[in-house]
Amino acid sequence: MSQVSEADPAVPVVDDVDIAPTGFSRFRELRLAVLLVVLVVLALAVVGVATATGPPTLDDLRAEAGLDGRQELLIGVKDDQPGISQVMEDGSYRGFDIDIAYLVAEELGFKRRQVRFLPIESEDRARRQAYDGSKFVTVDLVVASYSITAQRREQGVVFSEPYLRTEQSVVTLRSDRRRVDGLGDLRGRRVCTLATSTSEQRLHAYGAVASGRNRISECVQDLYDGRVDAVTTDAAILAGFVAPPAADARPKHPLHGVKPLRHWDIGEDLEERWGINTGPNPAMRDLVDHALYEAATRPGRDGWDVAFETNLAREQPANGPQQVAVGQQPECRKVKVRQWPWQSMVLAPSEPARRSARRGRRGRGRGSSGC
Repeated sequence: MSQVSEADPAVPVVDDVDIAPTGFSRFRELRLAVLLVVLVVLALAVVGVATATGPPTLDDLRAEAGLDGRQELLIGVKDDQPGISQVMEDGSYRGFDIDIAYLVAEELGFKRRQVRFLPIESEDRARRQAYDGSKFVTVDLVVASYSITAQRREQGVVFSEPYLRTEQSVVTLRSDRRRVDGLGDLRGRRVCTLATSTSEQRLHAYGAVASGRNRISECVQDLYDGRVDAVTTDAAILAGFVAPPAADARPKHPLHGVKPLRHWDIGEDLEERWGINTGPNPAMRDLVDHALYEAATRPGRDGWDVAFETNLAREQPANGPQQVAVGQQPECRKVKVRQWPWQSMVLAPSEPARRSARRGRRGRGRGSSGC
């Protein structure tokens, strides 16, 4: 009679396996595949509807603005305003307007090396005509301490949202002991200002002997030379002549016979809001406004603050009680730009961040003397 022996440890033991019906697995896989197809179709439908009916993308705006394929952006700027926009001996430009121009150009899709600055005179800003060595050319943008006024808009100038707030002021030689607490104190005095500003008309109304120049540096040179008693324009412009220049500043067109100046707060309730002349193309205006809005609201964007601290805040101590400019970026409109949900999640600032960025930026609704 045979005996049942214990299992040989060298022989593997196979456990029972509970195999699920293959039909159920195939049904589940088929259902998932159908669901995936449905989701893809719905996504494509949403994309199609958004593309057909939604706002434009940034790429759409760049195409409409004529920037597709462009390798160079032409920007008209001032070349004689220290702290704002001044050309150096080596041909480079520096100043607050220059930094703002670079900030906007980046949003338009241009690297710094693709931006070319051309000097522009005050009377040519409306037509965007800048001098390019031997001829005048139409620039894409004008970033040239250009005040937003109703009169200029009526004449067809298309401005961006404002990027700086300042006010009108007066400078005299520090050796001149006569006070200037208002434009009325300039009665009978020789005063120079920009010829294209409304300041000249106001000076005549106050009894000043007003003269207009095409460049504010010419006015300041006249002041040094004793041909005029005072110069008036925007405080942010005059502050650069009052403050000592940066140690490494080597301007291409230096003034001569430089003398200490005094900056006077004349108590005018007129706010100067500077804007960018974007030309008649609405897409270009929207791109510039979008760039300014992003600079004001997106967390981590500090280009405007750096530009202000580097160029204008450093001038405040030398300018005494006269404020150079408001040290917060003006509020900007939000341009409707189509973004997909994943872009909004990554790029859009939170509402608390928006509120923080806007805090304290509301200024008084005031007029402008139009420099």
